[in-house]
Amino acid sequence: MPESSTPSRRLILRETTHQGQCFIEHLDDNTTLDMMLIPGGQFLMGSTPEDPGSYEREYPQHPVKIQPFAMARTPMTQEQWRVVAGYDRVDRDLTPDPSGFKGANRPVEQVSWDDAQEFCARLSRQTNRTYRLPSEAEWEYACRAGTTTPFHFGETLSDELANYRAKEIFGRGIPGEYRDQTTDVKTFPPNAFGLYDMHGNVLEWCEDDWYGSYNEAPNDGSAQVNKSEDNKIKVLRGGSWVFIPRDCRSAYRYGDSRDTRHNYAFGFRVCCVLPSILLD
Repeated sequence: MPESSTPSRRLILRETTHQGQCFIEHLDDNTTLDMMLIPGGQFLMGSTPEDPGSYEREYPQHPVKIQPFAMARTPMTQEQWRVVAGYDRVDRDLTPDPSGFKGANRPVEQVSWDDAQEFCARLSRQTNRTYRLPSEAEWEYACRAGTTTPFHFGETLSDELANYRAKEIFGRGIPGEYRDQTTDVKTFPPNAFGLYDMHGNVLEWCEDDWYGSYNEAPNDGSAQVNKSEDNKIKVLRGGSWVFIPRDCRSAYRYGDSRDTRHNYAFGFRVCCVLPSILLD
């Protein structure tokens, strides 16, 4: 642990039990944020009409090249949120305890896109690094972790792999326990990049504006944002505890108003650009 509550700018990379490395950001003397280093690469984003369970809003499938970046190992927890909400305000106030399902290690929820932006701004100023929401392309690339199946686990989900509406099935899945609430992060196995809860638990805000297809989507991994207008609808990914398995697939897309926070299922995780985090 650091000797003071002011985080050090020096990063220590540590090997993990999965592919890649991570660095640890100290939010205060007792709370940390694990950031996984995600290698660059190319993948096919979205779905084809032949893919089981696909929606038109996931078309057309298209190649995207991703630069290396870092992503939080888990969705932001309520403890992490509480600490950063205590940092000095940048643009807006943050409620220190917005979640409906209480638990320090449960994901924070009932958080709007605008709230998540304020969280990133405060964290960036505190650490002297640039934190942000992932682009939609970065999120799907990180979720898939080199896989092409509907889920990074394979062709279907089970209640031993994720928190979702497990009474419903996908493909050859079997009905399981529907928990009807969020669960602690790291309850279920991670993917090959060492990321937890990429399927289910809480939906996760992305940087992008909502578009009904990928017809004009960028292929460089950047967020699709129309800066000439204030787009109120933003992208969420990953499904949630209340979603059926079809809507927890790697390719699944959802959109809602950027100021929506009343839903028990809206959370997020942060990203960091590698050139910034590697500076001493």
